[in-house]
Amino acid sequence: MRLFAATLATETNTFSPLPTSIENFRETVFFRPGEHPTDAPRMCTAPLFVARARAKAEGFELIEGSCFAASPAGITNRAAYETMRDEILGQLEAALPVDGLLLGMHGAMVAHGYDDVEGDMIERCRAIVGPKCVIGVEFDPHCHLTMKRVSNADIMVFYKEFPHTDVVDRAEDVLDLVLATLRGQVQPVMSVYDCRQIQSYPTTIQPMRGLVDRIMAMEGKDGILSVSIGHGFPHSDVPDTGTRVLVIADGDKKKADALATQLGEELVGLRGKTRPQSFGVAAGVDEGVAFNDLPVVIADPTDNAGGGAPSDNTDILKYLIEKNVESACLGPIWDPIAVRICFDAGLGARIGLRFGGKIAPSSGQPVDAEVEIVGLKRDAWQSFGPAKGPLGDCAAVRIGGVEAVLITKRAQATGLELFTNVGIDPTQRKIVVVKSTNHFMAAYGPIAKKVIYVESSGPLRRDHRKVPYMKVERPIWPLDEDAKPRGLIY
Repeated sequence: MRLFAATLATETNTFSPLPTSIENFRETVFFRPGEHPTDAPRMCTAPLFVARARAKAEGFELIEGSCFAASPAGITNRAAYETMRDEILGQLEAALPVDGLLLGMHGAMVAHGYDDVEGDMIERCRAIVGPKCVIGVEFDPHCHLTMKRVSNADIMVFYKEFPHTDVVDRAEDVLDLVLATLRGQVQPVMSVYDCRQIQSYPTTIQPMRGLVDRIMAMEGKDGILSVSIGHGFPHSDVPDTGTRVLVIADGDKKKADALATQLGEELVGLRGKTRPQSFGVAAGVDEGVAFNDLPVVIADPTDNAGGGAPSDNTDILKYLIEKNVESACLGPIWDPIAVRICFDAGLGARIGLRFGGKIAPSSGQPVDAEVEIVGLKRDAWQSFGPAKGPLGDCAAVRIGGVEAVLITKRAQATGLELFTNVGIDPTQRKIVVVKSTNHFMAAYGPIAKKVIYVESSGPLRRDHRKVPYMKVERPIWPLDEDAKPRGLIY
């Protein structure tokens, strides 16, 4: 039995001022066959990672293709996408015959000329491998579940957790189902329910926590092989943006239809009830300062690099400085030039520094201050569940009682290493500000005595009615208050 595995992934914010080039892939994940590290998966590479670990014991041969992934940003350069796509497709053709195909993809990648990159890729793979090859794909739940993907893949599994701490577990699920299908143990059939809504679904809080737990308990019982909730990516203007439910059953389409409908209707009933409360900058910071324990974690989802934002908005930082807040740290601020200046000046130096507020009007104004350089780290990383993500060279600067972490490789806050790399212990700070929507909760939730969500003037608007969609299929809630679910679409 021969399996081929590869990755091509990014999350595209079609409103982002930052275009995505092949260089963005090179600085994040750019591994040719056999080059993938052995210590942990990288962004969207878990299918290859788990297949490599299991191939010998499970009696299959793994042919490794290239793995390409970039941090979320704007629309991908067309030539860059086609170059990476065609490299993987060429490797697949050279590997023929193959019995199974494992793809690690995000699910919300857009390139110029391709609103459905993943659908294009899977369709081209199907044309190469033929109808008998079993195609299994792992997706991020912030994906677009298009019919082109459903009609060309045999198995699709999304991460269930947001923050995405289960990427390896779900890759194991994909491999399990591909192998079971090839061995004739199961006959996967899929059903898809379209909720017609755009919404955020963090799974660290109710009601989504309970729903995910119930879904996990359903799998592997009564003929249900897999259940996935496609949250959708609200900062991507493509026709299929929105929430959809995918159920895979063992040969029983009616059973899959019934469960997809049940869960889809439940999600429709949760409209407006899954997102945590948000505050303005002043109200959120003041509430954190007034709280009588530490640390208080303040999250800014509007400037989240994980959603394609620049991560250089200065609103919260400026407020902390102006109010002379003590024992506060904030990160990350993406400013490679400021980092280089800090390294040139050296640890312990006091210099005048301008940083942040560079990329767009939504970045706010730069901070101009005399800073003390309190931390420097070359080629830094941070954890995200079982995976590792690059931060590049990092610097920590102190202004009064506030410390800010500056990075060279744009990323959101996921691991405590963001701060500990540069000598800051977030457990000992009163206020810890992180630029992230919910992924921070995996590492920061356990240490936080209180979590507060604050909306700065960053570009990722929390009220989706204010997003200037042009391509999203209408009607859809909350853009259209009376939008009804479409129901089963596959």
